[in-house]
Amino acid sequence: METAGEGPGPGAGRPGATGVALTAIGTGAYVVDGRGTIVAVNAAAERLLGRPAAALVGADAHDLLHRSAHGETVPTSQCRMRPAFLAGRPAQNDHDWFEKGDGTLLAIAWSITPYDTGADDTSALVLFHPREAAAEAPGTATSREGAPDELERLALLAETTTQLTSTLSVDEALHRLVTLVLPRLADWAVIDLISERDEVWRTKVVHFEDGVPVSRRDLEGPMAPVPAESPMPLSRALRGASSTIAGPDTYQGAPDSGIAVEQRKLFEATGMHSAAIAPIRGLRDVLGALTLGRSKQPDAFTTADLTLLEDITRRAGLALDNARLYQRQRKVAETMQRYLLPQLPRVPGLETTSRYLPAPDASHVGGDWYDAFPLGDGDTALVIGDVSGHDLDAAAGMAQLRNVLRSYAWSFRHEPPGRVVERVDRAVLRITDVSMATLVLAVLGTDEEGRWTLSWTNAGHPPPLLVTREGVAGYLTGGGGMLLGTGTGTGTDRPRADGSTVLPPGSTLVLYTDGLIEAPSHPIDEGLERLRRHAAVLAHRPVEVFADELLRRARPADNDDDVALLVVRVGARPERG
Repeated sequence: METAGEGPGPGAGRPGATGVALTAIGTGAYVVDGRGTIVAVNAAAERLLGRPAAALVGADAHDLLHRSAHGETVPTSQCRMRPAFLAGRPAQNDHDWFEKGDGTLLAIAWSITPYDTGADDTSALVLFHPREAAAEAPGTATSREGAPDELERLALLAETTTQLTSTLSVDEALHRLVTLVLPRLADWAVIDLISERDEVWRTKVVHFEDGVPVSRRDLEGPMAPVPAESPMPLSRALRGASSTIAGPDTYQGAPDSGIAVEQRKLFEATGMHSAAIAPIRGLRDVLGALTLGRSKQPDAFTTADLTLLEDITRRAGLALDNARLYQRQRKVAETMQRYLLPQLPRVPGLETTSRYLPAPDASHVGGDWYDAFPLGDGDTALVIGDVSGHDLDAAAGMAQLRNVLRSYAWSFRHEPPGRVVERVDRAVLRITDVSMATLVLAVLGTDEEGRWTLSWTNAGHPPPLLVTREGVAGYLTGGGGMLLGTGTGTGTDRPRADGSTVLPPGSTLVLYTDGLIEAPSHPIDEGLERLRRHAAVLAHRPVEVFADELLRRARPADNDDDVALLVVRVGARPERG
């Protein structure tokens, strides 16, 4: 297949997530990485090949196993797996040979499919079994044209597990489910989902045209409620009662419900002559139903097909349950966080605006926040922060930290920001659930000459950005110190540093969290420079436009974190009340 690797990698043998998945497969199975090196095997493969896992893992699969019918080494250019392996597509062959540990040949049938191990390269799952067993075992041979044999069935289920469990998006999971079953099992895929309000929605009606999935939007949309006693196939599936074979004649009689009306319309519009319908069950509830329909494929579904369909919907149910859980967590975290983020105060001579964007991934929602509140005597506190973690605990910790900071900032408003944050740091360790956090506390006020002034302290947070009216942008790098929660830097012998500067008339202060500048594929210095340059270009824009455009232009495309942004523009001179 490929050149040999450099030895076993993480997850070698049968331990780990990959090993657990292989253990559930009843035939010989092994996983190869992008170089063709075996990284995991199951017990069935060890037994069939007469080789222990230690002799298989880390070896080049082609060099070790592939042989001709006469026991000769097969050149890689003649390897039947190689084209599919390199193209990252499924394939199968029922006439090949592997060499066993004792040097004898094993006549095998094999199937290969892409496999997601979480690594950077593209891996593949190889399933194999002895050809004689494949021919003799009842139910494993192809019973009719187009029907999957046992090896293809196992490969499809393995691919289904990998594809559906590697996403936390309901929409993406449904898209993957459709592409898994079409066109290999059917001409049409129909997915009906039950919402948390017990409403049925026909979410997907898809078929393939010239190798491209095409949705029938006219057939999708809301459905009537599920009838409690209807014996019709889809109604029974949506109640979780059973899987059923149906055809156009099934719905030709007087409809007993609105669902039956939609089913008759579906069969007429798609031309399906046979359909297999199975419930999609979650851990506690029925989540919906999957319908596979055939209009071009001549064979009708049989009861034997329902077993495979139920295996697929069982995996789909677990994946959708998990995705819905994350979406529910995301909604709760966003709602709580937005509720806790404050309304900005109106201060004469200042224009202020803020933005909060949740992370694309529900598991990354929670820790970013901003705050602004008056301190009296014309001073205004400005805060930007990030609590460690990306979940509801982070959102709750953010609320605790914000309240502690507000209390100390007001109570000790005549002290410099560094002293206030020292007190907050000590409190974090004792009276909150926050493990670690970063923040900038700044105080905006005026000096005796009537100029806008800013004093601040920075606890491990990205530095504030100041942009003059003329478009000169630079970071305020003074006042730096350790992040909160480390237990260091909180004593009076090592006070936190403060920075201070005079803000030029018409200048814009930008406080932000690291989601605006960080991305997995780029160094942070690149993100800081990108932010600085875009902020300079936008210096003359109104603050609302400035904030929107800065988020759109500076936020990395592959950002996977939430973003909080606080923008303050000072007037030509402070206004006196």
